[in-house]
Amino acid sequence: VQLQASGGGLMQAGGSLRLSCAASGRTFSAYSMGWFRQAPGNERDFVAAISWSGVSTYYADSVKGRFTISRDNAKNTVYPQMNSLEPEDTAVYYCAASAYGNSGSYSRQPSRYQYWGQGTQVTVSS
Repeated sequence: VQLQASGGGLMQAGGSLRLSCAASGRTFSAYSMGWFRQAPGNERDFVAAISWSGVSTYYADSVKGRFTISRDNAKNTVYPQMNSLEPEDTAVYYCAASAYGNSGSYSRQPSRYQYWGQGTQVTVSS
């Protein structure tokens, strides 16, 4: 499956942004999806994940209550809605797809994802 992330940009703290990740090549609804981010000098960190059906969602503590992940299987797209952005949210954001039925802690592990998008830059100014 090929993934194309988009929607990044420069925002002021407190603002909102919605990223998109469009998938092609395989049956999108068969994959659980995740978002990760990587700031300069840091490892790739888990942000949010959603099950293939969209019923189950998982969030990093740092974004819980501010970010909402959703998916539209008819459009082969997954979205994180990011509200109340903080300068600490500045990073390159990557979407990823997993053929595993990730749940709980498994959804947070990059090694559980087989396909990755190219990343989109999000910069939040104070």
